[in-house]
Order: sequence, then C-alpha cells, then structure tokens
Amino acid sequence: MQAVILAAGESSRFWPLNYRHKTLTRILGRPLISFLVQDLKLAGIKDIVIVQDGARSIEKELADKSLRYAIQEEPTGTGDAILAAEKLVRDRQFFVLNADDTDVKENIKVIKREFRRGKSKAVLLASRTKTPHLFGILKTRGKKVLEVIEKPKPGREPSNLKNDNFFLFSRDFFDYLKRVSSHPFSLIYALNLYAKENPVAAVISKKETMSLKLPWDLLPILEAKLNSPDFKTKIAKSVKVARNVIIEGKVFIGDGVTIGENSIIKGPCFIGDRCQIRANNFLQGPLNLEEDLIIRSFSELKNCIIERGNHIHRCYLSDSIIGENCRLGAGFISANRRIDRDNIYSTVKGVKIDTGLTRFGVIMGNNTRFGINVGTMPGVFVGSNCLIGPGSVIFENMPDNTKIITKFQTQILKSRKQLRGNHKG
Repeated sequence: MQAVILAAGESSRFWPLNYRHKTLTRILGRPLISFLVQDLKLAGIKDIVIVQDGARSIEKELADKSLRYAIQEEPTGTGDAILAAEKLVRDRQFFVLNADDTDVKENIKVIKREFRRGKSKAVLLASRTKTPHLFGILKTRGKKVLEVIEKPKPGREPSNLKNDNFFLFSRDFFDYLKRVSSHPFSLIYALNLYAKENPVAAVISKKETMSLKLPWDLLPILEAKLNSPDFKTKIAKSVKVARNVIIEGKVFIGDGVTIGENSIIKGPCFIGDRCQIRANNFLQGPLNLEEDLIIRSFSELKNCIIERGNHIHRCYLSDSIIGENCRLGAGFISANRRIDRDNIYSTVKGVKIDTGLTRFGVIMGNNTRFGINVGTMPGVFVGSNCLIGPGSVIFENMPDNTKIITKFQTQILKSRKQLRGNHKG
C-alpha cells in the first residue's frame, strides 16, 4: 500500500517555532518527520508521497530520493492537500496521515486488520481524550463512524473519541473530496459525506496518541523517543571528557563534543556534534541538545529541546524549547512553575488557554538575544529576532522582531549614618 503524508500546513499554532514546518524541528539530530518516514518503511510501506508547500522545505531537508512529493501551493486545508497527491496515488487503497504521527508501526497493523475484515471501505484511528473540545470528535454506533464533529462545545461532545487523522481510504474517496468546497475542514466534510454513503470503521488506540498541535507537545514526544528501545547509549571516540565528570543513564554524545570539569550529565540525554559543555554544568534528561551549542559554566538544564547554534551562559532552563542561534546572557532564568502550583496558561493566536501543565518554561524562536539577569514567567513565548535588555522580566508573549529595555530608577547613594537615621525615624 501507499502512504500520503500531509506536511504542507503553515503550522500557525506552532509560533514561535513555525519559521518552518513544525515537523522539521530537530530531535536526536534529525527532523521529526524523518522518524515517521522510517517507521512507514519498517512497516512495509515503500511508496511514500509527501504533500509539502511551494517552498519545498521538506524535500530539501530530507534529501531522500526514495520519496515522492506533491505540492500544495496554498494552505487551504487537508482535503486540498490530499487532492494534490491524487495523480501520485496508484493503489486501490492508501493511507493518509499527518506528518507528526507517532506509534505508526502498531497503528498500521490494527488499521489493516480492521480493513481486511471486509466490512468497511475506510478505516480511521481514534483514541480517547480528556480534552474533546480541542479535537474532531467521533459520533459512532459500535465501530461504525457516523460523523466527525470538529471541536464540539464543552458538554455537547458525542463521545470522548478523537479523530487521530490517520486514515485508510479507498481510491473513490477522491471523488468525495471533489464534491465539497475548499475549506480548512474539507477533509472532515468529505469524510462525513462518505460515511453517509459507505461503511467507515474506527479502531481505537489503547492509549491517547500524541499530537503535535502546539509547541509544548514536542516535550512528551522527546521523552518518548529518548525512552524508546531504539535510543541507546553511545559516546563518540572524539569526545573529550575532563576530570570529575559524571555521566549516568542513557546518553548519546556526538562527534567533537567537549565536557568540562565537574559537569554532571544524567540521561536520557542527546548531545549533538561539536557541542561545548563547559565546567560545572548540570544536565538532566529528558534533554535534547542539537549541534554546535556552547553551554557555559554553572548552567542547569532539564527537560528541554535546544536547537542548533545557541550560546547559554550561567542559566537555568527547564521544560522549555529554544530555537536556533539564540544568545542567553548570564543569569537567565526560565520560571517553570506558578507560585500556587496551579496549571499554567499560555496565549496561542490571541487566545489564553490552559496548557494542562504544572511545569512549563519558555518557548523561543530563532536569533533572539537576552541581556544579563533576565527572567521569563511560566508559559511565555518569545518570538524570533527579539532583543531583551538586562534585568528584564517577561510576563507575556513577545512578537517577532521586538525589543524590551527595562528602565531603572536612579539609585540614590546615602551614607550608612543617614540610613541608620532614616531607619530610626
């Protein structure tokens, strides 16, 4: 069978990391979408079509000649994206899935098994969710799918089964896509129309599948990758380790890495090529450090994804994601918990939402620079190409290409005798 991967969306909810398609975020030294391609091939699917945008960023990044590509010039919806691949689909049945899907190998098995029973012309994957208002929710009768309702209002959900955007379609589904108008939800409209005229079945995953709708969804995906059996300890021969360094747990350390005196690394942890970990640092997994990073002395990092080319100087970073080529001045602190320990809220596309997390630091774009002694409050997003002056505290999202300079009151110098007199008064 063939598979069509949808990777042409603009990833608008992924700001400030949407300077490229969200699945090009690098984890373990490679773009996230490459794991999906690998899993499909291991599941026996060799004919893979990727629908990308006109910039061809997926094609350039993967550089895999075994893949074929279709172009969706404008991000008008997933239905149009599937239609863009029609000429490349030759089989009577084909899989359709988002570029961020995980657990592919097992899901393909259960979907195939259901289809082979011969009672359905299409099969989709579903899983149970505690937040149905965020997803397309299935209305079903037994295994039969009657309808998919996008983001139902709280209290009006037909079930707690969310559509995981992993489908096995018969080729006649293209005809139904052509019967509905172009729309961001055209795939769902066509699927609902198809379900009225053809049997469509749902297979339910045993656990809620991981989605990649919002930037912080990367962190549990990282944790799953680092804790999988495929991730193994490996330390390149060219690594230089100074005195009194402690390395524990599953840790991958790439070529040309240097680790300074008294540093502690506790896995699971990935450290990319040519990173410089200076003396007296504490790195605790799950942690992903891409290539060419400089972590200066007395920094503490844990549960983070840090992309290529960053310089970090005596910082505390936790539960955070940092884009490429940022500079974090000495004393930077990412607050990752509310003082009342309640859930952390973040603002996405102008809407304040409950992240469901009690530990969440900062999300940062590319090429942003921080002065000394800067702090960010939990759940704050900082855009690309920003400049933050010394002593600032960031309480709310910073758009791309903005600057914050904190002005301080003039300090008044007094003698100690004057201070004692004022205190008595």
